[in-house]
Formats: sequence, structure tokens, C-alpha cells
Amino acid sequence: MPRERKEGMHRDSWVTYRPSIKVLDCTIRDGGLMNNHRFDLDFVRACYRACCAAGVDYMELGYKADKALYSVNEYGPWKFCDEDDLRRVIGDEPPPIKLSAMADVGRTDYRRDILPKEQSVLDCIRVACYIHQIPAAIDMINDAASKGYETTLNLMALSTVSESELRTALAEVVENTPVNVLYVVDSFGSLYSEQIRDYVKLFLRYAGENRDVGIHAHNNMQLAYANTIEAIIAGANRLDVTIHGLGRGAGNCPTELLLMFLKNPKFKVRPVLECIERYFFELQRSIPWGYSIPYAITGALNQHPRDAIAWMEGDRPNAIVEFYDRMLE
Repeated sequence: MPRERKEGMHRDSWVTYRPSIKVLDCTIRDGGLMNNHRFDLDFVRACYRACCAAGVDYMELGYKADKALYSVNEYGPWKFCDEDDLRRVIGDEPPPIKLSAMADVGRTDYRRDILPKEQSVLDCIRVACYIHQIPAAIDMINDAASKGYETTLNLMALSTVSESELRTALAEVVENTPVNVLYVVDSFGSLYSEQIRDYVKLFLRYAGENRDVGIHAHNNMQLAYANTIEAIIAGANRLDVTIHGLGRGAGNCPTELLLMFLKNPKFKVRPVLECIERYFFELQRSIPWGYSIPYAITGALNQHPRDAIAWMEGDRPNAIVEFYDRMLE
């Protein structure tokens, strides 16, 4: 039976000062979904340096995608996170921050492309899957752990999964892998705070004393920041953010907002603000992201944002009533 976590949670301001809280910035990984991971090296270095100076605990630099499935001519280097490219970002000095990459089930040749930890600058492999892919995710987590990495399970599209399926999946993962973190992932940006709280509490029961629970929120209904706070109050200790909310479609919980909310003095927001001022306002002219009504519609309808993304990239992005009617059909 899953164990209840003993640590009590209170709705006091000091709850945001838990030394166990770790912040993971996934700007380059999630944001890369908006431009096929074609960020230039100067931009990635700037984000890395901002995260280091801000005291962020982890930075996710991209995916470990299979080049047999994704063309290197179509996708930028952060789709693949080859070691040479990673080392160009961090330079010669040991990084003061842990580095991660995401490996999608079915899209990663993990036995070949994820090297033993002693050959990599990465510290953590985050395995992302849908509920029907749990058996393959278990294999990937065990492979990465055997190579010396920290591991996470990022179970996507939770809002489409039945509770019985979810309980079975979590039980299988914790019984058959040494996974370090179980992530609540609001892929469609469709969850409300009450649902986030219930998911976190359920995940904590399966995590027990030796694993953490994380939150990865999307901002379709402008709830990513609020839902992340709710997850903290419920007991989540691993928090995903992106600088200026950069991420697929409506984006994610903004790094700068969360750092201003957390009371741990190790976090410094000024380096992030400097990075935004220098790079992100200009970037937003060519890569639009953030809240818009089509993304809100897909979130409210618990639908994948792909239709909203396609609509926004079309020639009539402001025809929101037509989009709404089509989505209802």
C-alpha cells in the first residue's frame, strides 16, 4: 500500500521556505517546441547563466530525441542534446546547477543516445510518457538509473486518465523503478487548483518518504502560476518553470514569478529579469507565446493545444468565435 507522507502542510507564508523545494527551469526544452529547438548558442548561454545566478536548482536544456525520427536539418541542437553542444553552453567550469534532458517514450534511442553519467554533463533524465506507455517508461527509467542519473516520471495528459489507471501506473512505477520524482503534468492547461491539490496528494501517497512529487503546469487558462503555488502548499517539492513563461502555446509558469514568491534567500530574481529585458521581449516578436483565447478554449475543453497552435499560425487567428464553434463540433 502507498504510504502517506508524514510532513504536515500549513497555509502559512513560511510554507514557501522549504529547503526541500527545488526549481527546474525548462525554458530551452519547453520553449524549443515553439521554434523546433533552434535557439542560438548565445541565447541558450544567457538563459543558463541567468539560471545559475538566480540560484535555480536544475536547468533542462532540451530533449534526447532519436535522429532517425527527427531530422537534424529540420530541428536545432536542443532537440538532441549532444554532449558537444551541451559543453558549448556550460564552458569549462563545473556547472553550479544540475542539468537535465527529457526523453520521450517512443522518440528516444535511449540505450544508444543516453550515455553513462560519467561521460555526460547531464545529471537527470526526465522520462515523459502517456499512460499507455508506462511499461516502456519503466524500462527507460531503469536504464537511465543504471547509468547513474537521477530520474523522473513525467506522466503527461493526466486530465484524460482515469483514477484507476493512474493508481495502477503509479504503483507499477514505484514498485519497479528507483525513480526519484513523480511529476503531475497538466499538459493541456485544463486543471483547476482543486484538481492539482488532489493529484499532488495522490502522487505523494505513492512517492512515500524517498521520492519527491513535482508539478509542470501550462498556462492555457492563466492558472499555471496559481496551480504551481497550490502544488507547493499540497506538498510538491519539484517545480517546473520557464523564463517569461516561454513554452508551447500558452506557455508555462514563469520563472520570475515563482522566484519572487518563494522565500528562500538563495533565489535571486534580478538575473532572470536582466535576461528577459535583453533577450525575451525581442524574441516574442518572432515567436509568439502566452495566453490567448484559442489556447484558453482548448484548455477549457480539455483538448490538446495542437488545434489552437495551428489556428494561431493561420491567416485568421482572431476569428475566435469560429474557432470555438469548430472545437465544439
